[in-house]
Order: sequence, then C-alpha cells, then structure tokens
Amino acid sequence: MTHQLVLTLSQYGLIIVVVNVLLDQIGLPVPAVPTLIVAGALAADGKMPLTGLLAGSTIACLVADCGWYWVGRKYGIRVLKILCKISLEPDSCVSQTQTRFERWGVNSLVIAKFVPGLAIIAPPMAGAMRIGWTRFILLSTCAAALWSGAGLAAGVLFKSQITLMLQHLNDIGSIVGICVVILLAGYVAYKWWQRSRFYKMLRMARISVGELYELIQAGSSPVIIDVRSATARQLEPRWIPGALHIPLQDAARLLKEIPRDKDIILYCTCPNEATAARVAKILMNHGLKRVRPLHGGLDAWVAAGYTVEKGA
Repeated sequence: MTHQLVLTLSQYGLIIVVVNVLLDQIGLPVPAVPTLIVAGALAADGKMPLTGLLAGSTIACLVADCGWYWVGRKYGIRVLKILCKISLEPDSCVSQTQTRFERWGVNSLVIAKFVPGLAIIAPPMAGAMRIGWTRFILLSTCAAALWSGAGLAAGVLFKSQITLMLQHLNDIGSIVGICVVILLAGYVAYKWWQRSRFYKMLRMARISVGELYELIQAGSSPVIIDVRSATARQLEPRWIPGALHIPLQDAARLLKEIPRDKDIILYCTCPNEATAARVAKILMNHGLKRVRPLHGGLDAWVAAGYTVEKGA
C-alpha cells in the first residue's frame, strides 16, 4: 500500500496537489495543508519537483483568488453576506474579518491565508472595494507563494518523520483514517454547535422597519445606531437619517454617549442582524434595557422605500 501510494504521488502528485489547493482555496472542505506537507517531504527525497509544486500551488491559489475577486467586484457586498451566512463561524465572519481588514488594510491579503475566517473573505472584499487588478494580483501572488511555500517547507523540514509515517501506513492506515474522520466530524460538530449557540443568542426582541418608522413619525426620537464597520459603510455608503455610527469595537467605549431614557435601535447589513444583536447584548449588559435590533437591518429599511442618507 505504501509503495503504491508513493508511486502514485510520484506520477500524479503535482496534479493532485494543484487540484487539492484549488478546491481548498475555492472554499470546499478539502484541506490542502496536509497535502502540501506530504508533497514537500516527497520533494525532499527527489520523488516530486519542489519548484513545480510551488509554482503549481501558487497558480492554483491565484486562480481561485482572482475568481473570488471578480465575484466581489461584480456583486459587491451581496457576496460577502452570502459567504457569512453559510459560514460555520458567522460571528467571526460578520465582525472580526472586516475589523482585521480595516486594521491591516489591503496588505492583509498577504497574510489572509494564515488567518481563519479571512482567507475566503479577503479576495471578494478586495474586489468589492475596487482595489486595482494589478495591485490585487501582486499581493495575491505573494500570499499564495508564502502560504504554499510554508506548507512545502514544513514537509521538507519534517521529511524523516513524514517518511516514517508513510512507511507505517500499512499497519495503522485504517486506524489513522478512522481517527481523521472522527476528528473532522468532531470539528464540524463543534463549529455547528457554536453556530447554533450564536444564533440562539440572536433570538431577542426585534423591531420592524414599519414600527421604527412609526416611532419616528410619532416624534419619539429613538436613538438609531448604525453598528456596521467602516468597511461595510464604505461598501454600502447609505444609512438611516440621523443614525449614529458606532461600530461593534467602539460600543463599550462610547456607552456614555448613548441616552438611557429613549428607545435604542441598532441596525447592520449582516445576516440575521448578527452584529446588531451582539452590540445589543453589550448595551443590555451595561444596564440599557430599551435596546432592540432592527429586523432585516438597513436592507429591509431600503426595501420598504423609506428615506436614506447617502455618503459622497
């Protein structure tokens, strides 16, 4: 079995690695890092071309990244909403990812592949923000080479251990396979549990756009807070008239500026009003009781035909 495996990898390994990397970068659950590490070990023994592996993996990454960039450029923030909605980590997707992109800027593309949650979101976000093709390809190529090179280098560095592992696959192959399946299933189950717990947290009283409009018309002067990140506002530069802009990361710091004797309405543009619900939890934990996320967020307000203010 081991001999046949090595022979197969020696003959078709480059194609296997390139396809695996491409599928991984598209977003399918087929991790490419283990493949790169094994390929690096075989390349160190002269059984696979190291330069070809690095070039092929880099090109595969670039193809996937350019595809996501084009999708982001064409469909804008809509594709980011879809990606966050299907993510196993919606909390991270809707808040931490954009915060990291803002903190590090477009150069975050270079290290995006090493950061969970940012790897898939960064290319379409770059496209949505209209970063130039030339700059994107340059940064994406650097990122792809760095990430692929790190995986291959790990294989070269641990060549002896990986070779020994391959030699013992005949004895422990089935056991390892079962363990891998169990660990993968456990990981997915844990992430799904986290996802379910996160959405359970979101099940709080919401206010509809119609109810908010009636409050405004009745002269109640509710405090309306736009909790979107600066990046989200840049991608969709419009907001409900009179809304304060207080992103998630500033909520606790700006508590003193929020009146406690009025209705506080929070909105965002993320799936299930996730960010608005998180900020609502923060405010409620600090004693503010009349806090409600806007059901459907800014999208529902716009769809209802109510007035919005627009940025330059």
